[in-house]
Amino acid sequence: MDDSKRRGATGRSQARRAELIAIGRRLFADTPYDALNMDDIARQAGVAKGLIYYYFKSKRGYYLAIVEDSVSAFVAGAAGDTGLPPAERVRRTIDGYLHYAEHHQAAYRTIVTGGVGCDAEVLALRDAVREELALTIAEGAYGRREVPPLARLALIGWLAGVEAVTLDWIGAPASAGRDRLAALLVRQLRATLTVIGEFVPECPAPPPSGPTDDLAPVTGSR
Repeated sequence: MDDSKRRGATGRSQARRAELIAIGRRLFADTPYDALNMDDIARQAGVAKGLIYYYFKSKRGYYLAIVEDSVSAFVAGAAGDTGLPPAERVRRTIDGYLHYAEHHQAAYRTIVTGGVGCDAEVLALRDAVREELALTIAEGAYGRREVPPLARLALIGWLAGVEAVTLDWIGAPASAGRDRLAALLVRQLRATLTVIGEFVPECPAPPPSGPTDDLAPVTGSR
């Protein structure tokens, strides 16, 4: 096979794999891992079961590929909008986080809780998400991604609280609209940054750039 044909075959293979992952993301969007077997997945995907085994080896391999793809999309969204003012970027990051959790509940629960039986590979993906979000918040607050260890720990602690609140919220979304919850989390972040400034003088809390800098409107109802 010449190089052009090989590249074409590889491209088709990658496209087929990506298509199966997209199908899996829809299947697992609101369906727990244990509720679907490979026969169910193949039937709902409209493909032969052997095709899924060919690309992913096992149900777990398929599931991990779906979670990793979800994480990649999630992290890419958090890292986007780099041209925005820091406060607006932070607000959009938090709103995007809640939007993802709201519309991909099963995947979000998997990422945050560590997956089936606290799967070590899913836990590693969750840690990567936490780290990237902490770095994104640090960049928005301080203009740099690298911060002293104590400041990083404080941001990770805030993120752990965000995870717990979000898990509870997607279980009872009527308890608060997304805008209002985002406003609450942004205000809690402002408090965390203030405390960081007290303990880590080289990371002073950024001053508000306007009356709504650290607070999305608290009257939001979405």
